[in-house]
Amino acid sequence: MEPNNSYVHVEIEGIGRRKVEAGITLQRLAQDCWPKTWRKVVAAYVDNDLRELTQTITRDCVICFFGVEVKDGYRIYQRSATFILIRAAREILPGCRVTIEHSLSNGLYGEIHYKRALTEKDLKGIEQRMMEIVARDEPFEKMVVPKSAARELFLKDRQFDKVNLLKYREADTINIYRCGWFHDYFYGYMVPSAGYLSKFRLRFYLPGFILQVPDPQNPDTIPPYREQPKLASVHREAEHWGNILNVGTVSALNDIIANGGSGDLVRIAEALHEKKIAQMADMILERHETLRVILIAGPSSSGKTTFAQRLSIQLRVNGLRPVALHLDDYFLDRDKTPKNEKGEYDFESIEAIDLALFNSQLSELIQGEEVEVPSFDFISGQRQYTGKKLRVAPDEPIIIEGIHGLNDRLTQSIPSGNKFKIYISALTQLNIDDHNRIPTTDVRLLRRMVRDHQFRSHSAHDTLGHWGAVRQGERRNIFPFQEQADVMFNSALTYELAVLKRHAEPLLQTIRRQDPGYIEAKRLLKFLSYFLPLDEKDVPATSILREFVGGSCFHETIPTNDDV
Repeated sequence: MEPNNSYVHVEIEGIGRRKVEAGITLQRLAQDCWPKTWRKVVAAYVDNDLRELTQTITRDCVICFFGVEVKDGYRIYQRSATFILIRAAREILPGCRVTIEHSLSNGLYGEIHYKRALTEKDLKGIEQRMMEIVARDEPFEKMVVPKSAARELFLKDRQFDKVNLLKYREADTINIYRCGWFHDYFYGYMVPSAGYLSKFRLRFYLPGFILQVPDPQNPDTIPPYREQPKLASVHREAEHWGNILNVGTVSALNDIIANGGSGDLVRIAEALHEKKIAQMADMILERHETLRVILIAGPSSSGKTTFAQRLSIQLRVNGLRPVALHLDDYFLDRDKTPKNEKGEYDFESIEAIDLALFNSQLSELIQGEEVEVPSFDFISGQRQYTGKKLRVAPDEPIIIEGIHGLNDRLTQSIPSGNKFKIYISALTQLNIDDHNRIPTTDVRLLRRMVRDHQFRSHSAHDTLGHWGAVRQGERRNIFPFQEQADVMFNSALTYELAVLKRHAEPLLQTIRRQDPGYIEAKRLLKFLSYFLPLDEKDVPATSILREFVGGSCFHETIPTNDDV
C-alpha cells in the first residue's frame, strides 16, 4: 500500500483537480498537462505566490501556469534571454562588459563596452552564439551561496558592480544562476533552461543593441521594432545626467548616502531639472508671437502638475503670463459619457470631452475673444456655467495639461504652428547593477502609491488593484502619441527611490498573502531592500517629488482626471 504522504492534490487552472507525486517539479507537471506546448509555460502562481518551474510541490495547492502573455512571465523570459546574451557576448568579445540600460519601444536597450567600437557583425556573432546555447538547451542552475563566497566569485570575474551591491545586502546568502561557465545574479526568477528561449531578436542600435522577445499580446511572434528617436534621445540625456551625478547604480547611490553626501546630490539633481525647464521656457519665448497653446501630457504619476507649475514660473521669468485651461471642465454630461467594455463610464476616453466646444472656445481665445468657460460638477455629472469669463492677451499662452494633450484630435482646430507639445515621464537613469535595470513603471507606481495614501486615503491594496487599468489607459491614450511631442521632459530624480522607500515599505507590508496584489507587493519590497533610506529634509518644496511625499509649495491649480 502506498504511504498517505507520497501524493498530493493540486487544482490546476484550466485543467482541474489532479493527484500527483509529492516532490514533483512544476516543470514536470507542466509537461504532463501540455505535452506538446509545455515550453510556452515559463512559471506558475502557487497559492498566490510566484514560483519558478524548478520548484517542487510538496502539499495540496492551487496552481496557475502562465507564459509571456502575463507580466511576470514576460519579465522572466526577458531576464532569461538577457542571461544568455551576456554570456554569449563575453564569449564572442572576451573581456567585454555588458550593461542593460532601459526599455526602448518594444525592446530592451543595452551596451557592450569593449576595446573597440561595437559592430553589426559582432551582434550577429552574439546572436548566433545565443542560438547555439538555446539549441543545446543548457540548464540554468540556481545556487544559494554565502554572501562572502558570492563576493569572491564576482570579484574574480571582475563584476565589480555586484561586489559593490553586496556591501549593502543584509541577508547572509544570495541566489546566483549559472549557465555553463558563466555565473550571474538577477533580481527575479528564471526559466529552467535555455531551450525555453526559442524566440528572440538582437538588433544593432548605435552605440549598443536592442534585445527583443515575444510580444505578450501575441506570444508566438516578435513584433517589428518601432523607432522612437525622441524617447531614445531623452534616455541618452538621462544617462548623461547620471554621469554628471556620478550615480549609475544603487550601490553608487548608497555610497553617497552612507558617506553623508546626499545633500549635494539632491541639489544638483534638482538643478538639472530646473535648467531643463528653463530651456523649455526659452524655446517657448522664441516662438511666443505664434505659439499660443502649450500642451502637457504624460503617464500616471509622472509629475505633470508640479512640472506645469514650474514651467509657468519660468515663463513668467521670461515676461509671459501663462493661463491654465482645465480639460475636466469640458467633460460631456454624464448621460453622454462613453462607456468601456465593462459598461463603466470611460472618463479617460477622448470621446468623454466635448471636443467641439473645447476647440470652438480655444479658437476664440487665441483670436482675442472673450468666452464664458464652463465648469464641471462631478457630483451631479453636469456641465455648469457660473459666469466665469476668460480672455487672453498675446503674451498669455494657454497651458493645457491632461492625458490627451499630444493627441491632435484634442486641438484639431488649432494649427500646429500655434501649439507646443511636451511629453513628461519618469525615466530613471538608475539601475540596480549592470545587468538588472529598474523599470520606469516601478518608479511611477511607488510614487502613486505614496501619493494616494498621503492625499487620497487610498491603501496600497487600492493602488495596486487599480494599476492595471491605469496602465491600459496609458497604452491606449498616451504612449501612441509620445513621439509627436516637441520636447520630452524626464521627471525622474536619481535619489528619489531612497526617499520613497521610507514611505512605501510600510504601505507594501500591509498587503497580505491572500490579497490580489501580494506578488507585486513582495517584488517591490525586495526591490526597495537594495536602497539605503534617505530623509527628505533636503528635498526642496518645488521638487516634483514633493507632489508625492508631501510638502510641496504648489497648489494643484491644474486638476487632472484620476491621476493620469
